[in-house]
Amino acid sequence: MSSQRPDVLFIVLDTQRVDRLSCYGYPHDTTPNIDAFAANATRFNMAIAPAQWTVPSHASMFTGVYPSEHTMTQSYSVMPDDVQTLAERLQDSGYFTAGFCNNPLVGVVNNGLRRGFQSFLNYSGLLTSRPNQAGVSSGLIGRYRQWFKRQVSGVMTKIQDAFARSDWLLALSFTPLMVPLWQTALSFKGNTAKSLEDTARLLRDRSNTAPDQPIFAFVNLMGTHMPYHPPREYVEKYAPHVLRDRDARSFLQRFNNDVYGWLAPLTGDLNDDQKKTLDGMYDAEVAYQDAQLGNFFKTLETAGCLDNTLVIICADHGEHLGEKQLMGHSLSIYNELVRVPLIIRQPGQTAADAAVIEPVVSTRRLFQTVLDVTGLATDAEKSLTLLPQKQGTYKTDHVFAEAIPPQNVVNLMQRRQPDLVRDRACDQPRRAVWMGTHKLIETGNQSIELYDVHEDPQETLNISAILPENVEVLQECLQSFAGEINGYGTLVSTRRAPGYDDPEVQQRLQDLGYLED
Repeated sequence: MSSQRPDVLFIVLDTQRVDRLSCYGYPHDTTPNIDAFAANATRFNMAIAPAQWTVPSHASMFTGVYPSEHTMTQSYSVMPDDVQTLAERLQDSGYFTAGFCNNPLVGVVNNGLRRGFQSFLNYSGLLTSRPNQAGVSSGLIGRYRQWFKRQVSGVMTKIQDAFARSDWLLALSFTPLMVPLWQTALSFKGNTAKSLEDTARLLRDRSNTAPDQPIFAFVNLMGTHMPYHPPREYVEKYAPHVLRDRDARSFLQRFNNDVYGWLAPLTGDLNDDQKKTLDGMYDAEVAYQDAQLGNFFKTLETAGCLDNTLVIICADHGEHLGEKQLMGHSLSIYNELVRVPLIIRQPGQTAADAAVIEPVVSTRRLFQTVLDVTGLATDAEKSLTLLPQKQGTYKTDHVFAEAIPPQNVVNLMQRRQPDLVRDRACDQPRRAVWMGTHKLIETGNQSIELYDVHEDPQETLNISAILPENVEVLQECLQSFAGEINGYGTLVSTRRAPGYDDPEVQQRLQDLGYLED
């Protein structure tokens, strides 16, 4: 391994379900390029996102703490000044920090997620082949863009920021007249090919960097996010019936234009044909994005750019496609949303060093992992690295997740379907804890669910009534983790309460098999 500090390539596959990647057991050949990458890396079989949607999940990966501590739980949230981000830590230590982002909630809305990036290119918006430069000095913008482009991007930033913070504007954006307009005008899914091309150019040419200066490159790709418009060749392979069946095409068109339908629970199950269409089109998007990643990695490998690079491939969350009568990623904390792919390749790692990590881990610990590999972690941070420290040993930690409903979405649902909000507890926070083979979900003060996620990964059988003692002790751990809840339903503290480490609690966990002797 080079003595020079490694580059860091941090790729977030926005909205990527873990169960649609071939290397995670999916029977269809959707991800040959990611599979090949994983064969020379460390793959985490049970990686859990700290939250169910973009903003809090990215914030946790960028800060190393759970959502209720960084408080980025809403579209209008702003990162507290006293919470330092990964990009800030790396920039302070001499890294050139660059973002290549296709998700406007990360790169356009001024919420603090791009803090610490010396360059941050946004690919959503007008003219995606000429991305907007955000969060940097006017001098740098002047070198990248003409005056007119800066004016347009400034207006678009203000508009998108306003839509993220206004219930009224959000409701307006979901009307049948507005949906096609903003999907086209704002290029909602960005430009995957261009963002990967620009990332590769930075890592290869190292423009604007000092000699021997290491690079931190963050990439967000939106290929698998709704709406679904993959190239025809991928539709032919993964959803050929859509090309032949007029009803399937009609359903898909309605679905792609029904943004409210991406957020709200269903009032009944999808029929088999509808489910087949969504599954096939989602798979086509997964495969198309994988092909683009394959070209990207080939470019980097040919140029020798990966020889001294820490590469992370993960997702911020998954996606419901009708399971449990749910769509999208606004509300639930089931595995379809919070179990995500996570693959890490260290500098110099080969197939001989490849590994699969089976224990449950949280992607919030990517913050500590990057700092550890780059030599910047404190002793406390080193203890939370995701990478094995010694051959055959692995440090585990209790894993939690929090699903705080986006308030503007709940407000919209309250106006349209108040009964559904009540019946499905759409306005209630959900919290979960994983210990051993069990996962406990607590929805507000209304319900408790317990699942054996090894035997029942689809979470079809709630066994809380069968194992009441397990429920009780896991609830104690969850309550100790969560702390108090304020009047708005937002968790305000994730630091462990004193009772969490109480010897009696620890003994009960041990007796139930959650802790080793």
